[in-house]
Amino acid sequence: MIVVTGATGNVGRPLTRALAEAGERVTAVSRHAAVMPDGVTHVAADLAEPSTLVPALDGAKALFLLLSGDLHAPAARPADIIDLAAAHGVRRVVLLSSQGVATRPLGRTRIAMRGVEDALRRSGLDWAVLRPGGFASNALAWAESVRTQGTAAAPFGDVGVPVVDPTDIAEVAAACLRGDRHTGEIYELTGPEVITPREQTAAIAAALGSPVRFHELTREEAKAGMTQFVPPELADDTLDIIAAPNPAELRISPDVERVLGRAPHSFESWVARNIAAFDAGSGNHEGHGQP
Repeated sequence: MIVVTGATGNVGRPLTRALAEAGERVTAVSRHAAVMPDGVTHVAADLAEPSTLVPALDGAKALFLLLSGDLHAPAARPADIIDLAAAHGVRRVVLLSSQGVATRPLGRTRIAMRGVEDALRRSGLDWAVLRPGGFASNALAWAESVRTQGTAAAPFGDVGVPVVDPTDIAEVAAACLRGDRHTGEIYELTGPEVITPREQTAAIAAALGSPVRFHELTREEAKAGMTQFVPPELADDTLDIIAAPNPAELRISPDVERVLGRAPHSFESWVARNIAAFDAGSGNHEGHGQP
């Protein structure tokens, strides 16, 4: 049985579906009750209180570990989850980490995530680490303003990075959870091209067939919005990257194709699959959760 944490989010939801469709027994974990695919067991747990995860770990062979924003806070102890998993017989952990661990190793939240990676390596478990860059699904933050005002707002409008489709992350995670050949691997996951927020807005407008105006936020405005969902340290680390990505953060990684045998999805293909979220006339405005 495979346990998926963050199962209602942008990575966890397609990962849960992919594992279930592959015939795996899956226990999906999220903080609140949620509708799951047929055959998937759901357990409500809060990873900030690792003991609440114990019922999900009974009989588990593998764990997908996704750390929510509050687990990046200075007082959090996410490595305790790895110890708990090992104590309950889990043999493999796939950790969703961050590209910034390698590209910005001195950022406060990156130091903390490096500590989680190190704890996993020392655990004696089979492991794989996924280090994605920016998520295509971050554009869902614009969904309401696109629907109601025809606008999208972001800082650093003409600075791009190769954002990755969460479905690609999920498919790589599924491969790592199901097979031994990825044990001990660290995969950097990006999209196929660098794309700016202004270009993302244009892609959404093209898919809608109607104009969407881009509004550039100041860094301060962007941080104020981000800190409603994540700690200030994580917001600052993220803004540092998207303000001035370094060469490593602009690199198109081959790892999605190495694992899946196909190129990563483009931002445009992500938009095409999620256009209902931006379309005022679709009536399908379900939230997709955090990464």
